[in-house]
Amino acid sequence: MKFELSTEKTPAGDQPQAIKTLVEGVKSGLQTQTLLGVTGSGKTFTAANVIQQIQKPTLVIAHNKTLAAQLAQEYRDFFPNNAVHYFVSYYDYYQPEAYMSTSDTYIEKEAQINEEIDRLRHASTQALLTRQDVIIVASVSCIYGLGSPEQYKGKLLKFEIGFESTRAEMLRTLIDMQFERTNADLTPASFRAVGNMIEIMPTNERAIYRLGFTGNAISKITKIDEITREIIAEPNEFYLFPAKHFVTPEAERKLAIADIQEELKQQLQKFKKEGKLLEAERIKRRTQHDLALMREVGYCNGIENYSRHFDRRGPGEAPYTLLSYFPHKEDGTPDFLTIIDESHVTIPQLNGMYAGDRSRKDNLVEFGFRLPSAVDNRPLRFEEFKERVGQQIYTTATPGKYELAELEKAGIKPVEQIIRPTGLIDPEIDVRPIVQTDKYPGQIKDFIEESERIITGGARVLVTTLTKKMAEDLAEFLEDKKIKTKYIHSDVDTIERIEILTDFRKGKFDCLVGVNLLREGLDLPEVELVAILDADKAGFLRSETALIQTIGRAARNVNGRVVLYADEMTDALIYAIGETHRRREKQLAYNKEHGITPKTIIKEIKSIADQMRSSHDETVDTLLKVDMELFKKNPKKVLKEKRQQMEEAVSLLDFETAAIIRDEIKYLEDSVSKKK
Repeated sequence: MKFELSTEKTPAGDQPQAIKTLVEGVKSGLQTQTLLGVTGSGKTFTAANVIQQIQKPTLVIAHNKTLAAQLAQEYRDFFPNNAVHYFVSYYDYYQPEAYMSTSDTYIEKEAQINEEIDRLRHASTQALLTRQDVIIVASVSCIYGLGSPEQYKGKLLKFEIGFESTRAEMLRTLIDMQFERTNADLTPASFRAVGNMIEIMPTNERAIYRLGFTGNAISKITKIDEITREIIAEPNEFYLFPAKHFVTPEAERKLAIADIQEELKQQLQKFKKEGKLLEAERIKRRTQHDLALMREVGYCNGIENYSRHFDRRGPGEAPYTLLSYFPHKEDGTPDFLTIIDESHVTIPQLNGMYAGDRSRKDNLVEFGFRLPSAVDNRPLRFEEFKERVGQQIYTTATPGKYELAELEKAGIKPVEQIIRPTGLIDPEIDVRPIVQTDKYPGQIKDFIEESERIITGGARVLVTTLTKKMAEDLAEFLEDKKIKTKYIHSDVDTIERIEILTDFRKGKFDCLVGVNLLREGLDLPEVELVAILDADKAGFLRSETALIQTIGRAARNVNGRVVLYADEMTDALIYAIGETHRRREKQLAYNKEHGITPKTIIKEIKSIADQMRSSHDETVDTLLKVDMELFKKNPKKVLKEKRQQMEEAVSLLDFETAAIIRDEIKYLEDSVSKKK
């Protein structure tokens, strides 16, 4: 399939020229280009038009999960008939393995995996290996080790009617593919045997495939809804990828185990020669324990630390990553487009991942917690990343040193997109003192007064603080002042962040407090006031770039304005205010010349979190629609029947159905209580 841009929008303002220049640059072989687009100028729409014309699989990299989710939703709106996927770290919580020698403290790796995000990661890699019309919106986790795409695809199985296999052979095959057998409810990457049937839930979708056997062959395939158990389809075939990205054929696993044993032998000799007997005993016990698990079940906790051996890579050789799953030409050069969103933040992130990881791993190796090969389970170096992404387009309102250096090296200028299609201009900026004066009551009281005026008019307010604690305290203080407020920062779970932003746009609360997540790329057209507290405090959060990006959050609303609370004018403030005025004058002149009246962006409120909403909730809603009419006629009878159904489901160990009926009963009982 080809990319098909589906939208009623047409390029306007600076967009037509930007699209033309970028497309010509890609076709002429330019390796890097920079789209300098102000907030609200439609950089994503411009990029979508470039993808439509270039017709290549595309990787879009964002610097945090929240922004990646928003971009994924936007690209899905633009390309509803193509494969747009979301690929971010699947950890809700992650404490990496570490050793602090100064206090002799070993910290075990601790992680909490988000199953839904893990499913989306598998959907991403499977799409890349099976089709061409793919856009993957990813965080910087795309440069971390993922397992060989060849081995992953090599384990792909096609099940079709007539496929010859005994039921016992099929069970062994699924276990070899790292699927987990269960007698309870199915979850992604699990299966269960029921009579002469096998039910499987793949890693990439929330559905159950039931295989019926007649003799030693598959006689029927049924695709079933995981909750309602309704039949969705009866396909003649379906494809099943392995449950994990790290999979190794039996022959290669034996070679890897032999290599690990040899590496252990050499490391033990080294430690003994250096007189490090404690370290030698430590690495011996750990590695032998891991090897025993690898032989018995083919897997162990922390197996990624041995990935170099399983991938058959040499020392220092770059790991496989998401980039390895994208298409390449016969000579091995990348054959896809990379768009680095908010590049002034994303590129430094990509550049800094390797050094931090290496420092931690070297310590673990030195003190006998890991073999030396563990250092090759790592993110890509920035040079390796550049080699593996091919042609790149950086999008930003504030190009960093790297982007400017690349432009100079190529002898080209940034592609400017200053004029917004809506005619919106950069916001007016008002600087007010932090401390109380005769004219102003101080930043908090003044902000509350300004917020109350804005909220009364039906708009929303955004405010940034310097620390997480300040954000939480301010949100609590504003709630006490009867201003509906929530905060958002890096400690808030990924999905919750997305839901908070969606609720903010919907008007479920009026004021959003943040630290550093409310800058680049977030599209919040309902925001009429942006306040930056302590704007004159030198540092990363009040740099030229940070100030311009935060100011840009008010540029999607025709009444948008910004209040900077500062007692002195720093260089960063002077630059940010000056650059905003420069762009504003250019925009005003364009509007006057073309007779444009600015309009607030009207954007449908959608969220990728809606697609992550559990099937459980959807099923409860569906059942309520069916049962509510009967309930109105005879509440007692319906509740009695529902309780019987719940008990029957429990007796059959069908706890998923029982939970659905339980929640339906609770809703019905609550509706009775409200009437009373």
